[in-house]
Amino acid sequence: MEIIDTIFEEAKLIKVKKHDDSRGYFLESFNEKEFHKSGLHYQFIQDNHSYSMHKGTLRGLHYQLNPWAQTKLIRVIAGEIMDVIVDLRKSSKTYGKWQSFILNSAENIQLLVPKGFAHGFCTLTKDTHVFYKVDNYYSKKHERGIIWNDKSLNISWPFDKIIASEKDNNLSSFLDCENNFF
Repeated sequence: MEIIDTIFEEAKLIKVKKHDDSRGYFLESFNEKEFHKSGLHYQFIQDNHSYSMHKGTLRGLHYQLNPWAQTKLIRVIAGEIMDVIVDLRKSSKTYGKWQSFILNSAENIQLLVPKGFAHGFCTLTKDTHVFYKVDNYYSKKHERGIIWNDKSLNISWPFDKIIASEKDNNLSSFLDCENNFF
């Protein structure tokens, strides 16, 4: 397992080893012992699977308020996405900054998104499957989000025409979003 830094101190890219042979391949996508040896001490308690039929499908930017905030370990098992995280930690030197990552099923790279970040992605291919682990349960009462086309964040999404849910099209702006991360 290789840990790759991002512009955010606690967000990491994680490249796992793939073992190819004539039958295909095998990879160990998560090993708690290896995570701990690498200084990543999370206890994931739930797995989620998102399927998007169409290229240009956008999901996000989502987060949950404390005490139900979630760390996420994101992996693409079919297709490709542009994944985006936004730092919501008010005391962080990177507060309000965002970074994007291309994740796909071929490169075996996962994204670790710590608590205190909004997260979203746009599919770059049709029939995309995104699988992610979380370290806290979903709480509708604590669910929040930032509109994907927020003018102050000015995220460079890959398409002019985006397919988003009604809910995601009506999220708060970054400047108006409720946030209890310090």
